[in-house]
Amino acid sequence: MKPNIESIFGITSSDQFKKIAIAIFRYQATENIVYRQYINALKINIDAITELEQIPFLPIEFFKTHEIITNSKQQILNNKLFISSGTTGTIQSKHYVSDISIYEKSYQKTFEHFYGNIEEYCVLALLPSYLEREGSSLIYMMNDLIKKSKHPESAFYLHNYDELLLKLKALKKQKTILVGVTYALLDLAEILLLHKGSKENYNNLIVMETGGMKGKREELVREELHIRLCKNFGLDFIHSEYGMTELLSQAYSKGNGLFNCPPWMKILIRDTNDPFTILPDNKTGGINVIDLANINSCSFIASQDLGKSFSNNSFEVLGRFDNSDIRGCNLLVG
Repeated sequence: MKPNIESIFGITSSDQFKKIAIAIFRYQATENIVYRQYINALKINIDAITELEQIPFLPIEFFKTHEIITNSKQQILNNKLFISSGTTGTIQSKHYVSDISIYEKSYQKTFEHFYGNIEEYCVLALLPSYLEREGSSLIYMMNDLIKKSKHPESAFYLHNYDELLLKLKALKKQKTILVGVTYALLDLAEILLLHKGSKENYNNLIVMETGGMKGKREELVREELHIRLCKNFGLDFIHSEYGMTELLSQAYSKGNGLFNCPPWMKILIRDTNDPFTILPDNKTGGINVIDLANINSCSFIASQDLGKSFSNNSFEVLGRFDNSDIRGCNLLVG
């Protein structure tokens, strides 16, 4: 039986999460054709799965070659197709979202969970690589958050860095969140240093990086990137967003590269040599994502990111597997 959407967003404990996750697994293992075929190929008994660590995670590459839909016979309420970013020649992932309202509820509730009321903020988005293509789930989310902020200065920016810097200076007394693709934030920070020096302080500003370098600049270790951005913006911490086309939920970091998930999302770390073995905390491996909001697609995805989980439920992104595509989410090498 398909779990209720409200029960997913009402999770308040690990026991609730486990119960709903197992229910969603059994629902998707039956009603998602691709996931069911994957489980059958592994000769897994669905009824024998009673722990999160036993759930088979669908390799994220399947989104490049298959339509990952659970219960395709259901009425399509409000559909949307999201397409991943990618370099020339790479195959892009496609996420068929049959009910866009679930995505909207997920990112709105996640923002509130970590940052409070969106109407308290001016929201600025510096996302040139995403604005210049079709089908970005990040652009969809940011466009909606910009509207919901109701601030007259909330807006997207492309390459007009000087205009953005003037806007930031004018908003120094206003709580502001600047979400930017990593390479563009570095460009902005260098222009800021050139024009204003390093003494400007933006105490009401949250700078949030996402999306990596997109082939525009040399990759940096996270510590070096954040040191540069902190220095030029006069900030103590740089925030980060961890999300991807194939998910409907995001994790956020408020500094030091440590991410936390909303209550309906969880990270497990798999052994790089044995993808069906889940590692304990403080061990580096592949990042498996449980995203219960992804109930109409697949909630159990084995990503191509490397990371490490910790006992307080936070996690760290350390890079990507060799030969995996340069795309999406947070591509910094830790």
